[in-house]
Amino acid sequence: MTEAMIVITDCNHANIDEEKAVFEAAGVPYTLCQCKTEDDLIANCQGAVSVCNQRAPFTERVFAALPRLKMIVRYGDGVDNVDLEAATRHGVQVCNVPDYGTSEVANHALALMLAITRKICQANDQVRAGRWNYAEMAPIQHLANMTVGIIGLGRIGLAFAKRVHALGCRVIGFDIFTDHVKGDPDCSFIELTSEADVISRADVLSLHCSLNAQDARMMNAESFGKMKQGALFVNVTRGGLVEEEALAAALKSGHLAGAGVDVTGKEPLPMDSPLRSAPNLVITPHMAWYSVQAESNLKTRCAEEAVRGFRGEKPRCPVNKL
Repeated sequence: MTEAMIVITDCNHANIDEEKAVFEAAGVPYTLCQCKTEDDLIANCQGAVSVCNQRAPFTERVFAALPRLKMIVRYGDGVDNVDLEAATRHGVQVCNVPDYGTSEVANHALALMLAITRKICQANDQVRAGRWNYAEMAPIQHLANMTVGIIGLGRIGLAFAKRVHALGCRVIGFDIFTDHVKGDPDCSFIELTSEADVISRADVLSLHCSLNAQDARMMNAESFGKMKQGALFVNVTRGGLVEEEALAAALKSGHLAGAGVDVTGKEPLPMDSPLRSAPNLVITPHMAWYSVQAESNLKTRCAEEAVRGFRGEKPRCPVNKL
């Protein structure tokens, strides 16, 4: 029988130094693979009791083929590459690491918002092209006159809300769960309203919600059409929430004045993506989560959770209920 172990199914980080330190201190055998497909996972994870997972797909077929598996720990917050219902049926605990880079992602969302409201990238391109005329950037609106709409008021959404509130913006928001917002006096500045109201009223709309079957491509041609003329859009959460052809069309028509995105449906962004030619778009390569410290925290916490799963201990951040 294959030795029980922890498997790192896939990881694009420069090294696994933090994971190695945690596993060796715990005396747990481990191995690193670079799985991309269901077949890769089935072939490489036969001894796995617990795994650290980045993008490789855990499906019904994979779970059925890995009867020893007891825990999956995702590098990060989202778990959209894991079939949660299948995991639960097979008794596999799915966990994430939701708190490793809250400040980084909130700061990146703010940076994108400021870049598109202040037209930083356009101004930089103008100066580098030999021109020096602020009037070419007009109009630029006063931030304190803006209503920022936030869909998703979890850790990152609330952190972003507090940042834009500090700039004088009015903040409106929607989340399925709101008790944590209503019960926090530090969040009393947020006007809770419906998702449709947030979309229609926001001068800047920022997404901070999870990707699931219900929310996939929630921002489509109809949704963008309901946004204000000249509104701005920010997405640092999941590319699958957005119909990218519709976003590009809204920018090209001028209905949206600008957008800032850090995530796309396919990554790297395909060369033929309509986003590449969309005007007034600032796009970064899924880096909102990153700082040296956040990356180290992510790797350490992911490994520590995997060890708890290997030992049958209570998880820190469970996603599904067993």
